[in-house]
Amino acid sequence: MPKAKEFTVTIADKPGALGKCFLALAERGVNLLAFQSYVEGGESLARFVADDTASANSVLGGLRMIFEETDVAVVRLPHRPGEFGRAAARLGDEQINIDYSYCGLDPGSNLVLVVFGVDKLTKAAALLDQLAAEKE
Repeated sequence: MPKAKEFTVTIADKPGALGKCFLALAERGVNLLAFQSYVEGGESLARFVADDTASANSVLGGLRMIFEETDVAVVRLPHRPGEFGRAAARLGDEQINIDYSYCGLDPGSNLVLVVFGVDKLTKAAALLDQLAAEKE
């Protein structure tokens, strides 16, 4: 999974709004693989990678939510000290700027999914794919 679709959803900054969105996704069987939420400019923004992008898109559209899909670089790494640092350093060594990052879990394994929003997606995905292969 060197590349994935990420959803960035604008959600009302009020109690229960995030839960309503994520429960609607769950009702359609959409599993969140990685997730980040934060408040910016009076709005709550949630970024996530889902296991079923078509269904996630359908659910968010049905809820009339404001969202966008973005390509991100994703790598599966062992859950141990230094792995995230090695991945970030590898990107930096190749002059790839990390705009943001967050983590999740790879279903059915002990691996961590690390999501990178980067300025050079194709190059980053290839480098992270190599890094993951070195750890196997």
